[in-house]
Amino acid sequence: MVEIRKVTTKRELKQFVQFYYDLYRGSQQAVPFLYFDEMATLRRDKNPSFECCEADYFLALRENKVVGRVAAIINRRANEQWHGRQVRFGWLDFIDDQEVSAALLKAVEEWGRERGMTEMAGPLGFIDTDREGMLVDGFDELSTMYVNYNYPYYPRHIEAMGGFRKDNDYVELRVKVPKDDNNKFHKIAQMVEKRYGLRVHKFTRRELIDEGMGREVFRLLNATYKDLYGFSQLSQQQIDKLVNDYIKIADLNLVTAIMDGDRMIGFGITFSSLSRALQKTRDGRLWPFGWWHVLQILKRHRTDTVDLLLIGVLPEYRSKGANALIFDDLIHQYQRYGFRWAVTGPQMESNEGVLAQWQYLDSEIVRRHRCYRKELPSI
Repeated sequence: MVEIRKVTTKRELKQFVQFYYDLYRGSQQAVPFLYFDEMATLRRDKNPSFECCEADYFLALRENKVVGRVAAIINRRANEQWHGRQVRFGWLDFIDDQEVSAALLKAVEEWGRERGMTEMAGPLGFIDTDREGMLVDGFDELSTMYVNYNYPYYPRHIEAMGGFRKDNDYVELRVKVPKDDNNKFHKIAQMVEKRYGLRVHKFTRRELIDEGMGREVFRLLNATYKDLYGFSQLSQQQIDKLVNDYIKIADLNLVTAIMDGDRMIGFGITFSSLSRALQKTRDGRLWPFGWWHVLQILKRHRTDTVDLLLIGVLPEYRSKGANALIFDDLIHQYQRYGFRWAVTGPQMESNEGVLAQWQYLDSEIVRRHRCYRKELPSI
C-alpha cells in the first residue's frame, strides 16, 4: 500500500530532495542538481517565486520508505496571463510502480481541485527558468543541470493513466562548433553590422552587477519570452535572484549582448558544461571535494561542451538577423576555449523560426521533453 504524505518539516523536505539522488545514483546519463540550489528553490523563505506561487510537496511511502515525490504548484501570475486555472506538477520522480506514480498525481489533482483549478499540467516548475518537461526521447544522452532527466518508464506511466495528453514538446540539439569563419552566421553577422548598425557588446562585471545591466538582461528576457508556453513575467525580486545565481558566476567571454545604439536588443548567456563535474560530486554537494571539479570547469573550461542557457532577441530585430551577431561572437569564444560541441536549452518544437537557424550548422536533435495536460472534473 502507498501512503501519500505532505511535506511539513525541514527533515521531510530534505527527504524530498534526497530521493532524486538515491533514485539516480549510478546512472551514467543523469546529472545531480546542486543540493543547496534545490533546497533554496523549494523553500518559501528563499525562493522569490512564492510571491506569485502557492505550492505543497508530497512524498510517496511504502513501509515507511520513500518511493516517490511530487510538487503541486499554482502560479497565479501565469494563470492570469494565460486566462486559465491550472495546477502544475513538478519534481516528479518515482520507482517503476504504477500504483506509486498514480497516487502522486492523484494527490496533485485533489490539491488543485480543492483550490478551484480546472486542469493540471507538467512537469513544470514555479517559473519558466525552472526545469520543464518529461524526457520522452534521448535517454542514452548525457543530461545537463538545466533539464530534467528521467528513466524511460516515466512517460509510459503517464500515458497508461488515461486523461493525460501531450500539451507541448521541447527539443534540445547538439551543435558542432565550426572550426573557422566559413559558416552562415559569420557572413550574416557582417552584413547585419553594416546594414543596421547593430553591434556586439561584451559586458564587464561592473556593468552587470553595479550598473544594473544584469537586470536589463532579464527584463529583456521578459519581453522576448512573453509569448512562450507557460511563461509568466519575472518580478524584480525574481530578476535579482537570477542575476545572483547566474550572472555573478558567469564567464563573461561566454555572455554576449547586441546593441542598437545604447539600447540592448538581444543577449546570449552560455556556460561551460558542468555535467561531468556534477557527476563527480556527492549527491550534488560541493563539499568536501565537489567544488574542485566544478572549479576546473568554471575557471579552466576543462570540457569539450558548452551549454546554451538563455538566448533572446526582441521580436522586431529577429528578421534583421540580430541572432547571427550573438552566435558569431560566441562561436569565436568557443573556438578559443577549444569547445567542440554546444548543447541548446529546450526549444519549443513549434518554434520554427528558432529551430530553422540551426540548419546553418552541423546539428542534430538529441533530446525531447514533453509537458502533459489533463482536464480536471469539478468537485
